[in-house]
Formats: sequence, structure tokens, C-alpha cells
Amino acid sequence: MSGVLRRAAPALLVYAGVRALGIAVLAVWGAVAGKSPHQLLSARWDSLWYTRVADLGYGYEVRLPDGSVHSNLAFFPLLPWLERLGSAVSPLSYADAGLVVSAVASLCAAGGIFAIADRLYGRRAGVLAVALWAVLPVGVVQSMAYSESLFTALAAWSLYAVLTGRWVWAGLLASLAGLTRPVGAAVVAALWAVVAVQVVRERRIGARQLAGLLLAPLGAAGYVLWVGQRTGDGLFGYLDVQAGWGNGFDGGLAFARFAGGKLTAFPDALAGLGLIVGVALVIWLYVFGVRQRQPLPLLVYTGIVVALALCASGYFGSKPRLLLPAFPLLLPIAVSLARWRASRAAILLVVVAAGSAVYGAFWLHGSGPP
Repeated sequence: MSGVLRRAAPALLVYAGVRALGIAVLAVWGAVAGKSPHQLLSARWDSLWYTRVADLGYGYEVRLPDGSVHSNLAFFPLLPWLERLGSAVSPLSYADAGLVVSAVASLCAAGGIFAIADRLYGRRAGVLAVALWAVLPVGVVQSMAYSESLFTALAAWSLYAVLTGRWVWAGLLASLAGLTRPVGAAVVAALWAVVAVQVVRERRIGARQLAGLLLAPLGAAGYVLWVGQRTGDGLFGYLDVQAGWGNGFDGGLAFARFAGGKLTAFPDALAGLGLIVGVALVIWLYVFGVRQRQPLPLLVYTGIVVALALCASGYFGSKPRLLLPAFPLLLPIAVSLARWRASRAAILLVVVAAGSAVYGAFWLHGSGPP
């Protein structure tokens, strides 16, 4: 274990430095704007819904003037469970426990991203992949009491377990990922795809593979079935809860209309153009990953994460945040940067990190992550 930590240490130090820079800029911005960085990170937007689950359990809902209902059943339980546990064993509030969970989980996510990139492309690419994940424009979410860091950590280490043939661990971590976010289905699908290919090739399945296969969907399936039983709507109960929030899956039609509508008038036309460029970049990076011959589990996982993020019908401002777990998209860039001189790559990352920190502070003091 000590050897693994020593190998990953540069990546973890880079990650911690980028996140510390982001929080420092947020603190300075907050001091000028008269807003509390602590509140922005722990008690706004979805963070409030998670702490309500930790505090009150499930059943809390808000009925809007148009008759739609926002129920806290939309939020998967692992993060609020950990917030409740953290508060029970320490003097922390649920919100502060959520910040601690996210901080620890984000470092674990960085470690998982490094482990995968290091295994596939070498240590330098691993460090750069972690740095790129840290400096994403919406990377500040990694420091919030949100579930993205926790989910990414579980997904990354589950995928690493798949790549290294640790099937039971892969299944357990996939199950926990499924208790964290609906997109946990992507981790399950990645494991299943690899096992299916091996079964076809070898015409047999090992006991550990079977165990991982059966364990993987238990988290997501258990919660979805429980919601269906609680709402009385069976298998479609969770979908009905999401519909109350305006969420659904329409193949990206609503998002396309939203982006197209932005193109009709200045200055919204710039935002619409930015959306189109951003989507094109995501698709190009995925295609590049296919051409790079990324392993099957990464391609399946990334494809489903991207599809669910871009093809959902609601909360268009959430798209960048929903893409945070799609870290394999960054591997082609990391491999390319690994060919640069170290000083040149470092300068680029420092500049991007500074821009990301400023954007994160601006974002949280404005619309923030819905």
C-alpha cells in the first residue's frame, strides 16, 4: 500500500493544490462580495436536499405553483447516509460532514483516475489526467457537499478493479456507486459488458465473475424498487419522481432546442455557440478514446455517462456538472500532454487552474450548479 501511495503522491499533491487554489479564490471573492464560501459549498442547491435527507429522512417534498412536486426521493441515499454517520461520530453538522465526505472522496477519485491512467499509459499521463480533472471549469463542485466526487471515486475504483480482474471488489463498488447517483447504471453496464465478452470468448464464467455480476446492480436496483414500493408506482415510481423535477430522457431533443434557441439573439447567441462547441468537444474526445483503443469498460462507462448527461430533458445548466464523472474523456489529452516538456505542461496547467478557480468563484456567486 505504501508503494501505491508513493507512486500516486505527485498526482494527489497536484490535485490538492488545485483544489486549495480554488477554495482560496472562492474565499477572497466571498469576502469582497459579502457571501460565505462555507454556505456556498455546503448549504446551497442540491446540498440542502442531501442534508434534509440526512436530517429528516425521505418524504420531504416541495409543491410548486405549477402543480409539480419536487420530492427528496430523487436523491440517492449513500451521501446522506455518510453525512448522518459523520455527524453521529463527530461534532460536525450534516452539511459539514458532507464537505468532509466530498473532500475525502475527491482525493479517492483522484487516486482512482491516476491508477487507471497509470496502468494504461504510464505515471506521467496519470498525473496529468488527475490535474486535468481538477482544473475542469466546474471542478469546484468536487469541493462541494454534492455526490459527484463520491460517485467518481466509487466508479473509478470499480473500473480499476474490472481492469485488474478483481471481480468481487468491482461488483461491490459498482453497487455502492448505484446507491450514489442514477448514473451508477453506467458502472454496472461496464462490468457486465466485460464479463459478457469474456463468457462469449471462453464459454464459461468464473465464480468471482458471477459474484461481481450479481453484486453490481444491487445498490441502484434496491433503491429504485424501494422508491417504487414507497410511492405505490412499482418499477416506474422513481421515473415519476424524476418527472416531478422535470427530468426525463428524450434523446437530447429538449437540449438541442434549448441550445438552438440561444442562437437566435445576441448575447445569448454566444452562449448557444459555446454549448454547441462544448458538445462537439465531448463527442470528439469520446471518438478519440475509441481510436485510442481505450479498454471496453471505460468506453461503455463513458458512453453511458455522456448519453445520460446530454440526452436528459431537464436542468440544462447541470450538463457540465453531470459530465464530471466522465473522466476517461480526459485520457487522450493527458496522453498528448505527457509528450510535452514538463515545464511547458506545468505552465499550461497553472494558467488553466487559475482560470478554473476564478470561474468557479464567479459561478458559485452567480447561478451556481443547479
